[in-house]
Amino acid sequence: MAVVKAREADINLLARLLRAEAEGEGQQGMLMVGNVGINRIRGDCSDFIGIRTIPQMVHQPHAFEAVTHGYFYQGAREKEKSLARRAVNGHRLWPAKYSLWYFRPEGDCPATWYNQPLVARYKLHCFYEPRAGECDNIYGT
Repeated sequence: MAVVKAREADINLLARLLRAEAEGEGQQGMLMVGNVGINRIRGDCSDFIGIRTIPQMVHQPHAFEAVTHGYFYQGAREKEKSLARRAVNGHRLWPAKYSLWYFRPEGDCPATWYNQPLVARYKLHCFYEPRAGECDNIYGT
């Protein structure tokens, strides 16, 4: 059962984001990018207040490097669509399970990112979740 509303066009949009942001991280890495995006919609907190849909999340200004820098042009393939559906249906993987941020640093992961604590690194991406008591909506099932 979906944890956020999504039409087929939304699934395609999310799938394109997964591919553009994390294709080199494999299926788990792409699913984790989906986890972060869905958490941003569910959270309705921090930098994501009022983000209620997949298009709003994907196109939030300065939110995703791939969208900002034009790597978002590739079409969604069936494997990315399947991963997008899994994310929409609430399938989450650690360290992205409750994360609202990730990025790919040149070296080691900083202990904090915009004052939020590091959860862990997966391949090249570092994942950060909100401090305790912030953004409690992401902790639901």
